[in-house]
Amino acid sequence: MGSLKGGEENLETIDEEAKEAILYVNGLRRILPDGLAHMTLLEYLRDVGLTGTKLGCGEGGCGACTVMVSQFDQNIKKCVHYAVNACLAPLYSVEGMHVITVEGVGNRKRGLHPLQESLAQSHGSQCGFCTPGFIMSMYALLRSSETSPTEEEVEECLAGNLCRCTGYRPIIEAFRVFAKTDNLPYTNTSPQKVPTEGFICPSTGQPCSCKSENSAKTQHPITHSKIDGSMYTDKELIFPPELLMRKLMCLNLSGCNGIKWYRSLRLQHLLDLKSRYPEAKLVIGNTEVGIEMRLKNLQYKVLICVSHVAELNKLSTNEDGMKIGSAVRLSELAKFFKRMIKERAVHETSSCRAFVEQIKWFAGTQIKNVASVGGNICTASPISDLNPLWIAAGASFHIIDCKGNTRVVAAEKFFLGYRKVDLARDEILFSIFLPWTKPHEHVKEFKQAHRRDDDIAIVNAGMRVFLEEVDNGKWVVSDASIAYGGVAPFSLSAAAVKEFLIGKSWDDDLLKGALEALGKDVLLKDDAPGGMIEFRKSLTLSFFFKFYLWVSHQMGEKSSFQKNIPESHLSAVQPFHRPPVVGSQDFEVIKHGTSVGSPEVHLSAKLQVTGEAEYTDDTPMPAGALHAALVMSRKPHARIHSIDDSKAKSAPGFEGIFFDKDIPGGNMIGAIIADEELYAKEIVTCIGQVIGVVVADTHEHAKLAARMVNIEYEDLPAILSIADALKHNSFFTNTEKKLIKGDVDACFESGQCDRIIEGEVQVGGQEHFYLEPNSSLVWTVDCGTEVHMISSTQAPQKHQQYVSHVLGLPLSKVVCKTKRIGGGFGGKETKSAFLAAAAAVPSYLLNRPVKITLDRDVDMMITGQRHSFLGKYKVGFTNNGKVLALDLEIYNNAGNSLDLSLSVLERAMFHSDNVYDIPNVRIKGNVCFTNFPSHTAFRGFGGPQGMMITENWIHRIAMELEKCPEEIREINFQSEGSVLHYGQKLENFTLQRLWEELKSSSNLLKAREEIQQFNRCNRWKKRGIAMIPTKFGISFTTKFMNQAGALVHVYTDGTVLVTHGGVEMGQGLHTKVAQVAASSFGIPLSSVFISETSTDKVPNSSPTAASASSDFYGAAVLDACDQIKARMEPVASKKKYESFRELAKACYMERIDLSAHGFYITPDIGFDWVTGKGKPFSYFTYGAAVAEVEIDTLTGDFHTRTTDICMDLGHSINPAIDVGQIEGAFIQGLGWVALEELKWGDPAHKWISPGALYTCGPGSYKIPSLNDVPFKFSVSLLKRAPNPKAVHSSKAVGEPPFFLASAVFFAIKDAIIAAREETGHHGWFPLDNPATPERIRMACLDQFITQFVKPDFHPKLSV
Repeated sequence: MGSLKGGEENLETIDEEAKEAILYVNGLRRILPDGLAHMTLLEYLRDVGLTGTKLGCGEGGCGACTVMVSQFDQNIKKCVHYAVNACLAPLYSVEGMHVITVEGVGNRKRGLHPLQESLAQSHGSQCGFCTPGFIMSMYALLRSSETSPTEEEVEECLAGNLCRCTGYRPIIEAFRVFAKTDNLPYTNTSPQKVPTEGFICPSTGQPCSCKSENSAKTQHPITHSKIDGSMYTDKELIFPPELLMRKLMCLNLSGCNGIKWYRSLRLQHLLDLKSRYPEAKLVIGNTEVGIEMRLKNLQYKVLICVSHVAELNKLSTNEDGMKIGSAVRLSELAKFFKRMIKERAVHETSSCRAFVEQIKWFAGTQIKNVASVGGNICTASPISDLNPLWIAAGASFHIIDCKGNTRVVAAEKFFLGYRKVDLARDEILFSIFLPWTKPHEHVKEFKQAHRRDDDIAIVNAGMRVFLEEVDNGKWVVSDASIAYGGVAPFSLSAAAVKEFLIGKSWDDDLLKGALEALGKDVLLKDDAPGGMIEFRKSLTLSFFFKFYLWVSHQMGEKSSFQKNIPESHLSAVQPFHRPPVVGSQDFEVIKHGTSVGSPEVHLSAKLQVTGEAEYTDDTPMPAGALHAALVMSRKPHARIHSIDDSKAKSAPGFEGIFFDKDIPGGNMIGAIIADEELYAKEIVTCIGQVIGVVVADTHEHAKLAARMVNIEYEDLPAILSIADALKHNSFFTNTEKKLIKGDVDACFESGQCDRIIEGEVQVGGQEHFYLEPNSSLVWTVDCGTEVHMISSTQAPQKHQQYVSHVLGLPLSKVVCKTKRIGGGFGGKETKSAFLAAAAAVPSYLLNRPVKITLDRDVDMMITGQRHSFLGKYKVGFTNNGKVLALDLEIYNNAGNSLDLSLSVLERAMFHSDNVYDIPNVRIKGNVCFTNFPSHTAFRGFGGPQGMMITENWIHRIAMELEKCPEEIREINFQSEGSVLHYGQKLENFTLQRLWEELKSSSNLLKAREEIQQFNRCNRWKKRGIAMIPTKFGISFTTKFMNQAGALVHVYTDGTVLVTHGGVEMGQGLHTKVAQVAASSFGIPLSSVFISETSTDKVPNSSPTAASASSDFYGAAVLDACDQIKARMEPVASKKKYESFRELAKACYMERIDLSAHGFYITPDIGFDWVTGKGKPFSYFTYGAAVAEVEIDTLTGDFHTRTTDICMDLGHSINPAIDVGQIEGAFIQGLGWVALEELKWGDPAHKWISPGALYTCGPGSYKIPSLNDVPFKFSVSLLKRAPNPKAVHSSKAVGEPPFFLASAVFFAIKDAIIAAREETGHHGWFPLDNPATPERIRMACLDQFITQFVKPDFHPKLSV
């Protein structure tokens, strides 16, 4: 026990407090009033109109809210710039700093920054919602880099940003150019002294150096053709001089609900506050406390910001080791360790190298910039990446109490239980001491997560061993420490293993004994939170085995060390290094007129890169507007006994609460049949079902009031899986469907089939994870007789219908408008409409505007996902692989209402042949009712699930016959004129040509030989390859939906305004339609403007879905243009006009109507389910992909090495946009097949509350990140393949490429086959998608797996 009191360390207990709190935002000084301690930086920025910074998730997991914070560091006497998540940063945490948002980087009026220009020109922005976050992450890197950033640094700085549209490749390439040159203008932003004379800054009125001789030279504005990263404009925002001169002071501020915010600058002040408020939370980055308060609804009344306490931010070294202040940020800690690695002897920094590697994968850059060492330690998360390393490395924690007394606790003794540490209420963690490692002392980190980048661990570990030579060539363990995370309620020190290791020789006997001892240390119960028990146990062994090999390899440099590692085993210890992404795009440009066929940039790209593009939640709130929050069911199936809303009515800001009895019109709604209640009345059938809605003055107040509604239930039996539904015959009425071709039974009985196989395929679901959450703003017009709304939807007409119905108004008095949406993917086709209807009720009854914007977790919980499927197949085939008969039963999990589930099932049945000609087919399908939120449309609409089942049994045939899967596929290919199992005849069949071209360009045969050679030489890493085809039908399968309208106006200045029924959601629909109009009139694309989509302009529109919108609306616009041109022709024929403007003016003078409504219906389609025959599709889009992967068989980790895609898109209207759609669909599909796992409270996951969704945010649900992009990503479009069935010979693109990502899935399976062969397992085995690390690892049967599971082990999946 010691003390920090006395002498010079006896600090004052009272520090001077700031008279006013200030903040600079984009160069403008703002005073922060008291009372905002509850507010985040993001909320403040959006409230003051800076809506370029987006709310994507609210937990720092998507990066859409990224901004740059600048502050003057008094220690190093220079400005520092770093990216942060504004959704987590408390507003007062940035007091005295300069915040730059995307609006401060560049805009249309002031000019775009080269970063913005490059991203726009590189087609790196599709829906645009995530774009400002990417800009700001990269901008912060450039501003903070003293030298030119490397390509690796560029990619690493973007790891905390998610994109659901682009597939990341164009973003990487747009920013990579800035790694080429020095960054001189950004290295001289911190003057040595503040000048007292000279230039006066116009924004501050203070002297500054922004125009001084020492500042960066003025650069010429960059041009579109010279974006090479070497030139920057002179318009950069400087660090405000006032902040250089201003003394940082303590803060004492307040917020709503009694929250107090303090900022301490000195340790003694902090200790005094802690003494006064023992329960106070210390915050720096707020990365844990913020999530607890917002997502877990925990209430902390006193928050103390300690980020500026100098004593807690010190980093120092002595002869024994390193002393690290508890407030040191993780990004600074990593820099410090890297410096130590350079400066100190190699043997001293083994632990430093382990920490650097672990911090790299800890989180995104924005989190590491603010998260502190001490915060991570004291949070005591059982899956903390760093705590096992502190334990293993022999760290000690220095603790101080409020009286200044200190004590030291060894890291391995500090963690006492679940989120419980050895800290008294009056103590804080002061610093960490990390000793230098000794010669032959080795420290290593391990981590396995669902996604390699920016993900919490499934299991992690820190391991250390100190070896000493006792005899010649005999090395024994003098000391050791093995610690794990993710296998106990806290970071676990493996005491039994440590005891076993010490004194033992470092040899194979030690390895065997240590693995046995681990079984005593790691005791996971079958119902342990997190599940995956067998996988987690196996990882503990795999990690130690890797550690044993790694240490042996390190020691192998010693001539006296006699343990040699076989070369084939070295792959287990080789570090993962990701090379820069290399992309290639190959297409021909076939121009038609002025614009069609040209790779034009997305029309909204420049608005999106500057943050000026408006989305629904960006719409300014009208006067008197209210916010809505939903009252939702907490039971999967129950009877409502009573509802007590008395507490809600007394909540702050409360304005009203509404239930079924308050609905003016009808309560029953539905996409096809009205089987859903807007507000549940008596029975709830899923968790998250809406029971009522609360409105209040703020979003937070509305949510608080909704939580205060007390509902009592009577539980009823729940159906929680397809298996449950089959067992209890739980199906929707009239949803059983059948398709028949030939005679399946006769074929099976005839003896024609040499072999018959039977099996099941489980296909997992998928969350849409559009970056923009669902949002609607509803208001009344003309004293409440009309209702208007702005909504984030793919189907404005559906919103119009729902609101009209629940309010009892005619459709003509309800208008829905949509400018753009931040991604949809089918998830905003029907499931967004009930939210608008829910908000419309209070808006109509109160005659006030109401906005509803869902939080990410609520959005994921209640709006449905991609349907999970179960397929049961029986397939007969010959010995050469020709398929003769298919008998298939498929079931999808619809949830608690029918929605679009029957249509999804039907398309799955249509696509259950993929591209294979099967003489005899019988497919039966049915829709299962379960007590989950209703599942809905998602890119592919059932087609990918049907094809996934098909490719599984194709792959099984190949394994049964010991043939290459590609050979089986080729034997069974359809051909021109083939008649499908539903009666449609194939026309313009280009798959075989496309397949052969891709097979040649990807050099498939050579790649397979190289993979086989790699697999022979590497025991613990295996590679695999697969080539997968696809055929996707284009049209809505419901005939009447295949229609489209458009409105075209020509103005006298020669410009054209187009309005159509489609919605722009990033897919480039507006751009393509504008190109069609521009080419039709022979004018530049810049002369065409696409207005918002609105039901009062183009009525009765079908949803923007089914990939056909460019076909529909392009043709409708062309029809309108042709009408106008026909009217203009008599005038045009009389005289040659110099411009279209002159012609338009002349026609106007002749009183010619320059406005037209165009219309299009898809011809020659229709299907009869009674006969099971017809032509449901206008045409098919074909494609194929080759993917090569590498897996780590010991952990299940994988990466995609190469992907080659070829698609037949006819004559592309815009090949750049089409390539972007292909890449985005592929990466989204990669998530479905390999990363994204939905975990529901069902019989497979009993540790989750029944019916609840566990994976309801980016913290637990992992979509692909930038690090999941294939190292080599090539896309080509088939040449010379015009499509006679669509506008300008083009083809639809949105959904068809999605399934090609299954090439990654089957490449993974190919690699697993190679791993299984090492242990003598050669037969077929099931592998469900997603092929997560758990499924990969558990399928690679080896000595570490078989002690936990049998060879037929099947990891659990929610279906």
